[in-house]
Amino acid sequence: MNAPLLRPSRRGFFHQACACGALAATGAWPLSAWAAEGARTTLTAHQALARLKQGNDDFLANRLPPDPPDHARRRLELARSQTPFAVLVGCSDSRVPPELLFGAGLGELFIVRNAGNTVDTVALGSIQYGVNVLGAPLIVVLGHERCGAVDAAVSVVQKNAVYPGSIGQMIEPIIPAVLKARSGGAKEDELLDQAVRENIRRTVMRLRESEPSLIEPQRAGHLRIVGARYDLDDGKVDFIVE
Repeated sequence: MNAPLLRPSRRGFFHQACACGALAATGAWPLSAWAAEGARTTLTAHQALARLKQGNDDFLANRLPPDPPDHARRRLELARSQTPFAVLVGCSDSRVPPELLFGAGLGELFIVRNAGNTVDTVALGSIQYGVNVLGAPLIVVLGHERCGAVDAAVSVVQKNAVYPGSIGQMIEPIIPAVLKARSGGAKEDELLDQAVRENIRRTVMRLRESEPSLIEPQRAGHLRIVGARYDLDDGKVDFIVE
């Protein structure tokens, strides 16, 4: 017998996570059960991506918005609900602040950050929330030049380095990207950057192909998942997986 489709509030999201997780594992994800309260963004995935690209162009050109943002008014608008147009999975690196890189304001990006822009259970739950509850039509996996977490994974592969505490566990998901880059013929001076790119690609493909709750929105044309690399030196974001 089919389970009844409920319409939970955002507050009830995590109370349903366990039950719906079992359905997600079988591919029977009840998308209608995750309907968000209130309005969602009106942007399509294509429009959301174009907006991010334009925002990065403005960032590179030091172009400021024609009118300064009214933060007080915007805070009041967002106090009871949010309508982000993109979920951004990024690195915790202090030099890679997503809102600045893309010229985004309050409430526009739903950001999931950790060192190495990997996706664990907590990150995945956050991504699912941003897409299935808040209605974001775009997921961007954003890596960056000279990523310290990826560099640490390179040291594990190349030098058998060992890291203390939870750092070693944190970089374990990145090691396959390093191995793939190395097996692809990357030279020693190219390995770090190729591993950064491969780490982005692997995460994008995982989200595209292995997460049941994200597959149906993609098939329906409501969701797009892309990957990008930020250059620390020139400030440009290149979308390397579209």
